[in-house]
Amino acid sequence: MRKIVLSALAAMMALAVSAQERRELHILSANDIHAAIENMPRLGYVADSLRALYPDLLILSGGDNRSGDPVNDMFEIPAYPMVALMNQIGFQATVVGNHEFDSNQDGLARLIDLGAFATLCANMEPDAKWNMHVKPYKYFDCGGIKVGVLGITALGSLGTPESHPTRVSEIKFMDPLETIKKYEFMRKECDVMLLLSHLGYETDVKFSKELPWIDIIVGGHSHTQLEGGEMHNGILITQNMKSLPYATHSTLVLEGNKIVEKKAEKIAIAGVKRENKVLQELVRYFSENPAFKRVLAVAETPFSTREELGNMVVDAYRTEGKADVSFQNAGGVRMDYVPAGEMTVGDVLKMDPFQNALVEANITGKELAEMLISCYEHDKHRFPYVSGFKCDVTFDPATNQIKKLVLLDDNGKKLNLKKTYRLVANSYAVAVSPTNRKDQGRNLTMTSPETIKNYLEHQGKVSYQGTSRVNIK
Repeated sequence: MRKIVLSALAAMMALAVSAQERRELHILSANDIHAAIENMPRLGYVADSLRALYPDLLILSGGDNRSGDPVNDMFEIPAYPMVALMNQIGFQATVVGNHEFDSNQDGLARLIDLGAFATLCANMEPDAKWNMHVKPYKYFDCGGIKVGVLGITALGSLGTPESHPTRVSEIKFMDPLETIKKYEFMRKECDVMLLLSHLGYETDVKFSKELPWIDIIVGGHSHTQLEGGEMHNGILITQNMKSLPYATHSTLVLEGNKIVEKKAEKIAIAGVKRENKVLQELVRYFSENPAFKRVLAVAETPFSTREELGNMVVDAYRTEGKADVSFQNAGGVRMDYVPAGEMTVGDVLKMDPFQNALVEANITGKELAEMLISCYEHDKHRFPYVSGFKCDVTFDPATNQIKKLVLLDDNGKKLNLKKTYRLVANSYAVAVSPTNRKDQGRNLTMTSPETIKNYLEHQGKVSYQGTSRVNIK
């Protein structure tokens, strides 16, 4: 009888110890916010509510916090409003996304110093002259749970993040996967190992097969909407679409030093009815710029696709730049829809937030075709928008490569490939279209958004509904 009682007591004591050792880590994460400052007060309310329940809440960003709203991007210190709002919410870390470089090297360095949160990226080494305080990783103590957070960013086909090449010069970038593997030592120094990734969903899933020592990947870059999170090879992966319609609340349960449960739920930020009052006032303050409300033209019909907006953009370059032809990388147009009615300065700056210079070059039809193919290859296999001509494009379905490209004039006749044409395009589109053309181009004293604004004012009324200049075969 005595042995039975002692055994029962031992079991009860073991259960009590086990219950005491059961701990939870709670993470609130957002990604690719792209300066959606109007949603930040609601995100702030969500953060306040979760923090009231879980005082050791860890708040993280998967990168691309900026570029999308002129209120943020055209502020006196470009992109400072988002930094101020993230500071107020209590973000503890962000990874460097490709659009963080839109402030140029010195601008990014300044924003990092203004942030109360860590800026992480293990696969970049800035030249010391930029004084850029980027760290590869950081440990966080979340109520006794030690969390290691490692930052990593994606590289494009040029071997740098997808930003204007001049904005990432004098920064060394390393292969993401090989870089991550160098930090496996962190696993032994923390209870939870988190990869803060701006690589994109497909890459996160691919890398999960080779990173068994990672517990959770908080992702960004591809704007992939997940139903909270997904398990891949034992790793919880989270991500949301851009502009903050959702955030993610992840929970990891530990018993002792072992993670026994992982789960994540998405939170519909747009559906949150209450807002953080301080953040409301900050947004109101930052938004008081009447210059953005100036009307430029009237859209007689809505712009229902990016192609319609892209066609207007390249028409603006060609018309205002007095060129024969123009093109624009598809990724450079940042809006999907503009309703019929008044078009404002703010609309243009949301459509094109990058302030790229325009470039002129004298090129042959053959060189133009080569540039278009190169642009397609370096812009995630998205064919450019064009003006002054049309295109018939045949793709190889097996490789997604262009098998045949035919350039046509407005009458449907083949463009003379030997003739020289004056091209005007923005500097980023030209930079991501490297070829061996004779004329590499010269910057004009015009920026792309200024050119679009001038075009709209000169036109007065515009309609691009149903326009299509690229025929995919």
